[in-house]
Amino acid sequence: MHPRTIEPWCCYITDMSGEDGESSEHPERPPSFQRALLAGAISGVAVDFILFPLDTVKTRIQSAQGFVKSGGFKGVYNGVGSVGIGSAPGAASFFVTYEALKSRLPKTFDTLATSPGLNHLVSASGAEFMSCLIRVPTEVIKSRTQAGTYGKGKSSLHSAIMTARNEGIRGFYRGFGITIVREIPFTSIQFPLYEGLKTQLSVQYLDGKRPTPVQAALCGMIAGGTAAALTTPLDVVKTRVMLEAQAAKGSHRPSPSVLSFPPRLVAIFRNEGIKALFGGWQPRTLAISFGGAVFLGIYDFFVHWGLPRGTIQLPDA
Repeated sequence: MHPRTIEPWCCYITDMSGEDGESSEHPERPPSFQRALLAGAISGVAVDFILFPLDTVKTRIQSAQGFVKSGGFKGVYNGVGSVGIGSAPGAASFFVTYEALKSRLPKTFDTLATSPGLNHLVSASGAEFMSCLIRVPTEVIKSRTQAGTYGKGKSSLHSAIMTARNEGIRGFYRGFGITIVREIPFTSIQFPLYEGLKTQLSVQYLDGKRPTPVQAALCGMIAGGTAAALTTPLDVVKTRVMLEAQAAKGSHRPSPSVLSFPPRLVAIFRNEGIKALFGGWQPRTLAISFGGAVFLGIYDFFVHWGLPRGTIQLPDA
């Protein structure tokens, strides 16, 4: 076979359906827009509803009010309405963007064509930004409902109305910049690790075959848990920002900028110690480990629904 220039870790499928019975090689095509959209939406809704109670416990532990005053173990599904509205479009937008960037960026930038890990990092970061445009407003409402900012036991709709009344549209994007600061490092760890684990699993143990959805789920669990544990301090700061409510109706305190992130991080460390920065790391890591398995396992299942499980081969050098 003649040498050819091609990006590393590119997937090839052995197609045994040729008329002459011989296998033919062709690059595995990225999922279509419709497949990525539907699979992303389904996986987003599933993981958010399944893991919502753990996320509630984590949010209340990180709250400046303290776990008990924020509600303890009561009403762990408070705020689930806002998640139901935002999870499907948020996850769908992420995977549509991720799959598009992952396949197209290497064709434009040679550095990304020769560095798959960097390509996955950049693609996931761009996808996360698009997803956050949808998810941040629902996260704000969810966090405030979970922590009882506007009264214990109040609904997501009540929190949304109070946020709009006190802060306007900016209130729904409170902490957007800081959320990006948290999500980019998380994604930069999770997706290169996830894609790398799948590739190594395929090459080392599966004779080059594409991992099954269950195997992809295990890779997602390891990648998600690792990223979650390492980025807990960023999550603590993000949660504190989102829980900040207006002291009075007439107050128009601006949403904190990204530049306020380092001082907030340092302030929590000085005033409350390293333990506070890693507050809730156990439920966060547990939730995201399990969430990574559910999220990426379900996505992998539906995005490859009805397609043959081909043989992935590394191209000749």
